[in-house]
Amino acid sequence: MILVTGGTGFIGGALIRHLVEMQYPVRTLIRPSKRSPRLPRGVPVNAAVCSLTDERGLRAAMVGVEVIFHLASGEWRGTQASLMDIDIQGTRALIRAAEDAGVKRIFFISHLGADRASAYPVLKSKGIAEEFIRRSSLEYTIIRTGVVFGQNDGFTTGLARLMGALPFVFFVPGDGSVLLQPLWVEDLVTCLVWCLDDPETVNHIFDIGGPEYLSFKHIAQMVAQAAGMKRTLVNFPFPYLRGLTVLLEYLFPNLPVSTYWLDYMAVNRTTALNTLPRTFNLMPSRMSTHLDYLRNQHWTLSLGRRLVERA
Repeated sequence: MILVTGGTGFIGGALIRHLVEMQYPVRTLIRPSKRSPRLPRGVPVNAAVCSLTDERGLRAAMVGVEVIFHLASGEWRGTQASLMDIDIQGTRALIRAAEDAGVKRIFFISHLGADRASAYPVLKSKGIAEEFIRRSSLEYTIIRTGVVFGQNDGFTTGLARLMGALPFVFFVPGDGSVLLQPLWVEDLVTCLVWCLDDPETVNHIFDIGGPEYLSFKHIAQMVAQAAGMKRTLVNFPFPYLRGLTVLLEYLFPNLPVSTYWLDYMAVNRTTALNTLPRTFNLMPSRMSTHLDYLRNQHWTLSLGRRLVERA
């Protein structure tokens, strides 16, 4: 049995679909909520309702589990989420429960630049979580990724929603020159599934990304073109944009942008371009070839509908 935390999320949904297609029995951890969870449609999966801080519930959820894919994180929920509770203490509780339950191996999705000493909260929390995993008795595989994109993601879809809500212009953090290495979600989950049967990936950390370095400004232009919108990109100083984002998060919770999101855009997030071909024998897809999901959408009203749904 494989347990997936964060299975209702963007990456988790794609991973569960791949695992089920390969005939693996899958159980996903769902945090208690008044809303119905967004499980992958048409995919048979076992569900356990439990928060990451409930160790007793975690032990019950791990009955018969041999492998964990730990994807749960609070970063995309912005200031409403506590990185300490979800990413740090949640990972710590998950590991203790896994060791007690006899789980053999854990996979963890982290970020390029994760470091316990990082000045950025998200990268610091990921670095601390990595340390908990490395010090545990579990076999581990840690995948540090560049920004991941695909249908219903929080990155390109979020950009399209913001562009739809802002007529004529779109504000770019800084001068828009920060480099990212977008990785298609299907390439990421393919690597994760392949790692299951590759003993050489045990107790290793891999930095992976897509096949190209792209500036944020270039990515914004690609998203606008794919979404059928014309926007003038306006450079906006980071300190002012951060202050504006904090204000908007307070006034309009669940925006597709947060201060954590801006932290990730503060410096280049890249690794060697040949990591996937060299390590996993996989040639990753270019971003421009997988943006069709942005076409023919009503982005002008999309952000408003999204905020109402989440409210």
